[in-house]
Parts: sequence; C-alpha cells; structure tokens
Amino acid sequence: MSDAQNSFAFVAQVPVRWSDADAFGHVNHARMVTLMEEARIQWLLSAGEEYAPLIKSAMIVHVEIRYQAQLRHQDSPLSVAMWIVSHRSVDFTIGYEIRAADAPLDSKPACKASTQMAVVDIEAHSLRRLTDTENEYLRQWGRAPRSQRPSGS
Repeated sequence: MSDAQNSFAFVAQVPVRWSDADAFGHVNHARMVTLMEEARIQWLLSAGEEYAPLIKSAMIVHVEIRYQAQLRHQDSPLSVAMWIVSHRSVDFTIGYEIRAADAPLDSKPACKASTQMAVVDIEAHSLRRLTDTENEYLRQWGRAPRSQRPSGS
C-alpha cells in the first residue's frame, strides 16, 4: 500500500454514469453529492457490523464542495479518498478528495469536499451523543499527517 493510500481511512472507486454529466460534459454538482454518498456508503458498509449503530444513526447536516478541476464521464471511475476530519460530542465531519481514475492519490484532487454528519436517536427523533466506542472508531479513521504515520506506511 502506498504512502498516499495510508493517509486516507478509505478509498472508494465510484463509476460515473452518463446521466451524471451536465450539458457541458462535466460531472454535475448535484450528482457529485450523490457520487460522494455512494463512496461514503462503500466505506461505511466495509467497516463491519460492529459499526452499524453509528452508520444507521448518522444524518447529513452540512455539505461543502470545492472544485479545483473539472471531472468528466471519461474520468470514471472516480477515486474518492475519505477520512474523518473531526468529531465532537454529537457530530463528525468526513473529508473527501476526489480524483480521476488515473490520477495518483498524492496528486492535486479535482474536488475537495466535506460532509458534517450528526448522530441521532432514531426513536426519539433527537440528537444523541457519540458513545466512547464510536469516538474510538472515528479516531482510528482520522488522517495522520505524514510525520505522524508509523514508519513503513
């Protein structure tokens, strides 16, 4: 696994459908949010059954996307690298770097994004606090700066 791969908690490959492009051939902004969702679901489902309570109780409260280059249908599948940017008592933020299929993970991303996720008590329809176990999961999914990564990674 490369050093760039190790700096992310998960990297998903997400195909771009023909319908994801706008009239100019670029990936449409609304569809980018959907492609990010597909990547996030791949990550969360790959984590294992013990993560189910966190996954099932998280809802999006804020999305931010910054485009730095265009992405097109021919860039498929998009490489969506993700990590936990931060977490607080009732929410956490996922960071994304999105690149064309052939772009190295250490290259400048075409798109940087984040989603802030709040955790809720589904039955009570109210926010709930992250458990100690969930906080530990989120710590493990952080993105370590190069200087803090274990040697050999």
